Amino acid sequence: MIVPALVVAVATLAIGLALVLALRRLPTVRLQLAGLAALAVCLPLTAVLLSGWVMFHMGDDVKILAVTAASAAIAVVAGFVLAGSIADGIDRVRAAVGAVAGGDLGARAPASGPAELADLGAAFNDMAGSLEQLFDARRELVAWASHDLRTPLANMQAMLEALEDGLVEPETTMPALREQVGVLSMLVDDLFELARIDAGALTLELREASLAGVVASCLRGVEAEAKLKGIALEADVDDTVLARCAPEQVERVLFNLLTNALRHTPTDGAVAVRVSPEAHEVRVTVEDTGEGLGNEAQTRMFDRFWRADPARTARGAGLGLAISRGLVEAHGGRIWAENRPGGGARVSFTLPAA
Repeated sequence: MIVPALVVAVATLAIGLALVLALRRLPTVRLQLAGLAALAVCLPLTAVLLSGWVMFHMGDDVKILAVTAASAAIAVVAGFVLAGSIADGIDRVRAAVGAVAGGDLGARAPASGPAELADLGAAFNDMAGSLEQLFDARRELVAWASHDLRTPLANMQAMLEALEDGLVEPETTMPALREQVGVLSMLVDDLFELARIDAGALTLELREASLAGVVASCLRGVEAEAKLKGIALEADVDDTVLARCAPEQVERVLFNLLTNALRHTPTDGAVAVRVSPEAHEVRVTVEDTGEGLGNEAQTRMFDRFWRADPARTARGAGLGLAISRGLVEAHGGRIWAENRPGGGARVSFTLPAA
């Protein structure tokens, strides 16, 4: 009896492996699950039926056949129900994917059902939300860029028309025209810089450098404006603190932060730059004694063209802080803003330590 039993076992295993490989070729999850349910029940019961034939010479073959048929039918029905439930969840996610692909960025997939489908739906919704924010930011970028380009162009057009009509002298108009050309050139340069950052085409030559020279250079650059407004400038930096960075780009970031701080610091206020080493990075902080930041400003002041909060002014294109964030992140650092406990704002960024 051992030999026939072994033959039945080996045959069952071989047939089962062959059928599993065949199930993988079925076109839908629904059919694969239903086939798996049928296989999981019919194959062992078939083995039982064959074993019964060997042991009892099919004395009760009709009863055994009836039991196996009923069990297999129940398993197949359960497999179809389960497959239908899973396939319906996948169909809903697929419908949401199709809607987003068709341009409906507000479409979302149901984040419910089995854990795997719920995780899939949640992950898709996060991706769709990011895409929606990206397209909103792009539309906002185009709108603001068009506005900021239109203003100097309109001014230049008016000046040229006045020159053609002889209403003004060239000597008095040329400085104003040159200023408007400078505004346009700065905006185009900033947009080009942002495009390079977004495309990942910005390459930095990092080297070990002391930040003391960078801080001193930036403070000299804003010293005249600070004296004119009666604002005190302070620096707290150790010459021995080294960072791995591109000094010219760090200087650009720090200059943007200092300029922004001076705009929002009243007369007789103070602006300070502090450089402090930490575990694996160097932290650079710009503090001021101005009006501080609102809740929205703390999270959006580095967005492009954002001016809805006092953290941004109507002067300039509103790209300086956005470029600063891109440059800091290109170094592998991070930048954030917060309010000082004693009043005013504090903007910090990190650089990798040497």
